[in-house]
Amino acid sequence: MKKVIMILFIGFLGFNLNAQDAKAEIKFKTEVIDYGEIAKGSDGVRQFEFTNTGNAPLVISKVYSSCGCTIPKKPEGPIAPGETGIIEVKYDTKRVGPIRKTVTVNSNAADNPTMSIKIKGTVLDTNKSVLEKKN
Repeated sequence: MKKVIMILFIGFLGFNLNAQDAKAEIKFKTEVIDYGEIAKGSDGVRQFEFTNTGNAPLVISKVYSSCGCTIPKKPEGPIAPGETGIIEVKYDTKRVGPIRKTVTVNSNAADNPTMSIKIKGTVLDTNKSVLEKKN
């Protein structure tokens, strides 16, 4: 009886050790999106594509930006190993001038649970551009 309990205990311990090896990993296709020069009021939505390169489900727990002019949207459910997901970022293009914003991504990724992705570019005031060309 002691041998049976010992074998079961060792088997259970081995199973738990293998389960601890399962880790989620996040790999972005690109960590910076360049809007380039865009017109005031144009579409400010861009998408960051990522892949779970680990062997456990990836859960994005929180995404937030460095200011209120940038609104990120995270995936709702877990991303299975080998699958891709999208983090959508919407910038308020009614604000004229340079864009330099950071979005922080919190997840259960083993090696990098907190990552920063960035957007950059310039929003041009189309009315000023037209006036400058006339002069």
